Amino acid sequence: MSAIASRITNAGSAIGAWTVAAALSLLASATGPLMAADAHDDVGAYAGVRVSGGEQGTQFIPLGIGKSVVIDLPRDAKDVLVANPAIANAVVRSARRAYLIGVGIGQTNVFFFDAEGRQIAAFDIAVTRDLNGIRAALRKIAPTAAIQVEGLGPDSVVLSGVVNSAAESQQAVDLAVRLVGDPAKVVNSLTIRGRDQVLLKVTVAEVQRDVIKQLGINLNGSLGFGSHVINFNTDNPFNAYGRALSGSSSTAGWVNGVNPNPLPGAFTTNGVFKNTVQATLNAMEQAGVIRTLAEPNLTAISGETANFLVGGEFPVPGGYTCDTSVPPICQLQIQWKKFGVGLNFTPVVLADGRISLKVMTEVSELSPENAIVLQPNAQARPINIPSIKARRAETTVEIPSGGSLAMAGMIQEQTKQAISGIPGLMQVPILGTLFKSRDYVNRQTELMVLVTPYVVRAVAQKELSRPDDGFADASDPQAVLMSKLNRIYGGPRKVDQPYHGSYGFILD
Repeated sequence: MSAIASRITNAGSAIGAWTVAAALSLLASATGPLMAADAHDDVGAYAGVRVSGGEQGTQFIPLGIGKSVVIDLPRDAKDVLVANPAIANAVVRSARRAYLIGVGIGQTNVFFFDAEGRQIAAFDIAVTRDLNGIRAALRKIAPTAAIQVEGLGPDSVVLSGVVNSAAESQQAVDLAVRLVGDPAKVVNSLTIRGRDQVLLKVTVAEVQRDVIKQLGINLNGSLGFGSHVINFNTDNPFNAYGRALSGSSSTAGWVNGVNPNPLPGAFTTNGVFKNTVQATLNAMEQAGVIRTLAEPNLTAISGETANFLVGGEFPVPGGYTCDTSVPPICQLQIQWKKFGVGLNFTPVVLADGRISLKVMTEVSELSPENAIVLQPNAQARPINIPSIKARRAETTVEIPSGGSLAMAGMIQEQTKQAISGIPGLMQVPILGTLFKSRDYVNRQTELMVLVTPYVVRAVAQKELSRPDDGFADASDPQAVLMSKLNRIYGGPRKVDQPYHGSYGFILD
């Protein structure tokens, strides 16, 4: 035992001494013959050299710093070689048992030889960080997962195996990052077992009501006495709404004291005044309701991002591009802007059937409000650029499968009222109505965005239905004579209880 231990300890010095002695001996004995020998003699001189130990048949052993492993040999060992004692060390307890101990991070190898110099065993040792702590932590946070943790290089970690969800995979990566201190040193090779699929149903509902009232009198004409003439003209601007509603109007005029278009209760002018007066009464009230309903549905795998857009794109001028000729020739560049019903979401299925959603939904449409008109030059046609009316919401929520949540909502009421007229005269009680106009606008809007996620699975095609199931075009006689658009829409349905009246699909 002492002889084996001394040979392990003095392996480096013994090898160095043997190398120097062998070199001097070979140099002294072969100086003359080698100088005159040919290439064939050189090959013959090394014909008896063989490699007793190598990497063939070696076994790989991972070790942590300060950790050890017991090696039982099949026969007695006489010599032990450790390539780098600073990385791993071998302690021999008996002729057939040795302990390999990890000292520093790195790789080395250990060889065992018998008394005749034959190789008994060879081991490749990789000393890495102690990973038992992270293995125990992963078994605690993910007991049903099969995660293997291995060291890679001096300070990197490889995660492999199978986990149940993307959340477990992220938790394992976060734990490994806390160990090594750098996310770039963690290699994630985890596979998610049976990744869940999430169907997201988004409902965007909006109701908007507008009430507009306009009342005004436009006066134009002239008043004269002798050679003195006064011309006047009033035009109601209706500033609140921006323009006059197209509707009913009544006109009355007086020419030289005679009313050609008498109105009930109208008065005439008599006397020596020479005048021409015309009054136009604009009175209009408008009420409207707008209902917007959009329900996009989209399915995505847990952890992946999905996009959905139903709409289109409209062109917008994006400037001019000119060449280098004289005079330069310029071309108008066009950019395209998207509008319609859009949905973008990323689901992550958590434990207990809960779903984390990062959702962005938008419902937009072209609107004449705030539109602009561009005139590139005097010869070109004007370009009308509409505006976009958008309802957009983006957030991150957590909902159980099948549960609904009001992701966003808004109640808005806007009131505008403007009175325009001739200063002084419009302040006269009662009669001042002839010299002013009133414009009133009231808008009420209520908007709500609902989201409902479902964890879904694939089914047979026969269990799904399409919107055009059972649809058939009407024949020419039915379309022309009976004004029918289709023959069948919707298959026969089983009715659990009697209903009175029409039910089922209805086409307006």
